[in-house]
Amino acid sequence: MLENYTEVSAFLIVGFPGLQLEHFHTVAWFLFILYVTTVVGNLVLVVMFALEHSLQKPMYIIMVSLVLSDVGFTTVALPKLIARYWWNDASIGFYTCHFQRHMIHYFGSLNSLIMLTMAMDRYLAVCFPLRYPMLMTAPTMTILTVFSWLVAHVFPGVTSINFTQISFCGSNEIIQAFCDTLSLTALACGDKRYLSGASYATAMFILLVPLGFVIFSYFCIIISVFHMTSGQGRRKTLSTCATQGCIISIYYIPRFFVYSAPHIPNMQMTSDSRIATTFFYSFFPPLINPFVYCLRTKEIKKTHNTAPLTQR
Repeated sequence: MLENYTEVSAFLIVGFPGLQLEHFHTVAWFLFILYVTTVVGNLVLVVMFALEHSLQKPMYIIMVSLVLSDVGFTTVALPKLIARYWWNDASIGFYTCHFQRHMIHYFGSLNSLIMLTMAMDRYLAVCFPLRYPMLMTAPTMTILTVFSWLVAHVFPGVTSINFTQISFCGSNEIIQAFCDTLSLTALACGDKRYLSGASYATAMFILLVPLGFVIFSYFCIIISVFHMTSGQGRRKTLSTCATQGCIISIYYIPRFFVYSAPHIPNMQMTSDSRIATTFFYSFFPPLINPFVYCLRTKEIKKTHNTAPLTQR
């Protein structure tokens, strides 16, 4: 019987291959500021939601879930990348890398489920406004949120089980900003077709199934909007959906191309373009989500504007 073996005891996070050593500290400062801004901005919103009881509604439960997911993803991914450029510390332990890979894809899967829940909430609110208060209560949204946080472990878990059956005995350089399935699969020994195919199928399932419902819900919402008699209500609904649609597009479309490139002929991406695309869809939405989803909300604006007055 053949036994699994592992000659690689640690991996090296290469990051951006073309980046020169003299720019390392500049990039490290940029990543550090990005990390602090993202975490502080999102946690301020969590505190605001916790203290302001008028915001404890189904829609805001989704937003808090998204905020916590963004903080979790950023915290798993960025500190090691910052260390890589600040102290030129590229080494990451074998099991630490696998844990990071699992959590990276866990939070990616969780965000997909959160966007599915968000689309469901908007669909019910616009298409069934009279039944919405009964269908989407705070307890119902809490159950859906907890369910999403638990189920999201299943999808990266499938790949984690597959990784226990392979070995790494060649290069240990991860040409990416963090440990992910594509990078680790490239370093595996032996026949990688099954692992690559299973990982791709899992990724497409967690991406395309929620995206399918998101597209369906937005199609129904647009039809309902054009039947509205109130021009102000029509503009408000379209503005909200357009904003959410931009963030959803940033999340889904680049991921599809990065995951699909190795499986589609004549659709190859260079290492730098793949890393840049991954960096964009991974860290840009967590940075702007507090402003897009929350600061434009009427209740938050009201809270933000009245708080200073109460202190005078």
